[in-house]
Amino acid sequence: MITFEQVAIAQGNFQLENISFDLPENAYAVLMGKTGCGKTTLLEILCGLRKPTRGIVRIAGEDITRVQPGARQIGYVPQDRALFPHLTVRENLAFALHLRRWKKDEIAERVKSLADRLGVTALLDRWPEHLSGGEAQRVALGRALAPRPRILCLDEPLSALDESTREEIVALLQELHQSEISTILHITHASSDARDLATCRLQLTDGQIHFTS
Repeated sequence: MITFEQVAIAQGNFQLENISFDLPENAYAVLMGKTGCGKTTLLEILCGLRKPTRGIVRIAGEDITRVQPGARQIGYVPQDRALFPHLTVRENLAFALHLRRWKKDEIAERVKSLADRLGVTALLDRWPEHLSGGEAQRVALGRALAPRPRILCLDEPLSALDESTREEIVALLQELHQSEISTILHITHASSDARDLATCRLQLTDGQIHFTS
C-alpha cells in the first residue's frame, strides 16, 4: 500500500539516505524512533509536505512522489494538531470538504456523522482554545478523516495526554482502523503505542528502517 524506494532528503546538516520499506494495505503501522531521528520528515514526505531529493514514493503501486498534497488522499494529524483557531469545531471538521466543493447537505451529513462517532457533537460550536487535549485530538482526527482518505498519518497522537484520555484515544483509533480507515501510519517515540495499536512495527535507527516483531 505504502512504498518508499531509495528515498533521500537533506535539510541542512540533517539527512536521510536510501530509505526503503513497503507497508501492506490494512496495516496499522507504528514507526518508532528517537526524537529527531527523522520520523516526522518521512511522514511529511509521504503527505507531500516535503520533497525528497531522490527516490520514489508509491501508494497502491502509483508513483505519487510529485503529486500535490491535496490529491494524495491522505489524512494528516500533526503533533500539535494545528486546528484552525479562527474556526469552530464544526468549521474545522468541514474545512477540507469545502475545499473539495462538496454539496452543503453532504457536508452537514458528514460533519454530523463524524461528530457522533468521535463524541464531539456537544462541542461543535466551540472554539479550539476551549477544548481539552483529548477533545482537540478527536477534532483533529475528524478533520483529517472528513474527506474519506485512503491513508491516515498520525504524528505522536498520544503524547501529552493523561492516562485516562490516552486510553480513550487508543480505543478510538482501534475502532477507526476497523471501520473508517484501513491503513494508518503512526509515528512515535513510545513503545507503548506499538504495543497497544500496531499490526506492523518499524524502527528508524541510524537513518535506516527496520521491521520489528
